[in-house]
Amino acid sequence: MKMKLDKARDWLCDAEAVLITAGAGMGVDSGLPDFRGNQGFWNAYPAYKSLGFNFVEMASPDRFRDAPELGWGFYGHRLDLYQKTIPHAGFAKLLSYAESKPHGYGVFTSNVDGQFQMAGFSEEHIVERHGSIHHLQCLEGCTEAIWALGDIRVEVCADTMRAQAPLPACRSCGGLARPNILMFGDWNWIAQRTIEQEKRFHQWMNGLLEVPVVVVEFGAGTSVPTVRRFSEHTASSLSAPLVRVNPREPEVLSLGVGLPYGALEAVDRLLN
Repeated sequence: MKMKLDKARDWLCDAEAVLITAGAGMGVDSGLPDFRGNQGFWNAYPAYKSLGFNFVEMASPDRFRDAPELGWGFYGHRLDLYQKTIPHAGFAKLLSYAESKPHGYGVFTSNVDGQFQMAGFSEEHIVERHGSIHHLQCLEGCTEAIWALGDIRVEVCADTMRAQAPLPACRSCGGLARPNILMFGDWNWIAQRTIEQEKRFHQWMNGLLEVPVVVVEFGAGTSVPTVRRFSEHTASSLSAPLVRVNPREPEVLSLGVGLPYGALEAVDRLLN
């Protein structure tokens, strides 16, 4: 393991730009849940087990249509959790490192929690591939508008996990609003905000073809492989090494190393 750590440290030291990619495991050391399988989800939300809903069924626009109080109960609880969670110390160390690079940094994440912004990472450098819980859109798509949540709060009954009225409303039609998050079986997600993020990201990437880059991936699993595939594809296209941090699935097939640590421990080992 020492050889892998030394190699990764050398890559991080020599790089003039860094791409940080992150899945759900990035927030575990902040106290955020990483649902693994139905049992892990039901342990966190026992009310949904009694109702017969699993994670995929709750993280669906169908819940907002057939039971709005359940849809907003699930996302309202997550919103409250994310708003109260302080990013772990690894975020600050990672930001300090990233800001030291002459060609800057980019962040690509499947997380919708806004932890990178809360930790001080610039909005201009972040791609939230699955959207953000801190932004809303119309459930029925009466408008393509996406707006910031602002000071809207969603009260949720802790016993039933149902949201209490009033529920967030569309600013245009007055109907139900929903989080601007790509859910399972979701054909109505408005992607424009993420598309704009990706445009800025690719403009930055286009300037890195002759620049030493390192890709550092945190907590991205194989069950939803969006981040892992992006990390591998980008590392390959830039001829950059990949440092994959994952306590359970650290395997790397291309040029790179896999480190079987949580995010905070890995940052401490790599950047101290």
